[in-house]
Parts: sequence; C-alpha cells; structure tokens
Amino acid sequence: MSKRRSIISYEKLTIDQKKQILKDFPDGYINHLTSITTPTGEVLDALIWETDEVIYLVKINKVIPKAVAVEDEDDIEEVDVKDDDLDADDDEEDDSYDKPDADAEDDDEDEE
Repeated sequence: MSKRRSIISYEKLTIDQKKQILKDFPDGYINHLTSITTPTGEVLDALIWETDEVIYLVKINKVIPKAVAVEDEDDIEEVDVKDDDLDADDDEEDDSYDKPDADAEDDDEDEE
C-alpha cells in the first residue's frame, strides 16, 4: 500500500509537525530544498518530508531581507576619529604585555 501524498505550506503545519521536521533534519533542511516552478511561472522552494503515513511536499517561503531606507543624511551621525589617536592608545596597552615584570623575575630567582 502506497503512502498518501500531501502538499502543505510550512506556516500551516502544526507545532508538533514543525518539531518533527527539526528532529528529522537536525542540521537544518536548507540543503534538502527542491525548487519547483508552478504553472503560473512562480518558483517555490519545497521540502520533501516523509513520515510513516504521509509524504509531504512542504512549501517554504523565501525570506527576503528588507532594506532600511535613510530618509535624510542629516540623521546619520558622523564621528571624526584621527588615526594617531587610535594608534597611541593601542601602543600603550600592547607595550605592557610585551615586557615581563622585573619583580616577577626577582621572585623566581629567590625561590631557587
């Protein structure tokens, strides 16, 4: 007896079904997606997910990042930083780590 086949959108899956997909694809399902072209020419990503009773074709919506438009350039705060200021601060901190403490060497000699 063959399994029933069903096409469903990811959003319409139950919470238990979504949890089961996470268990079945612990490393994620992005590498298991299939591209499908609908009769209207729309390209969809889908996941073929097989359970004991049903083989699902789960439609996955593509997440399109939204760009944030900057309305006015005056809203952007500019910070004027001089390269000399950055280098001076870094050099002072780095010097303290490069050189061993003179006290530490004296302590080592006393212990012997």
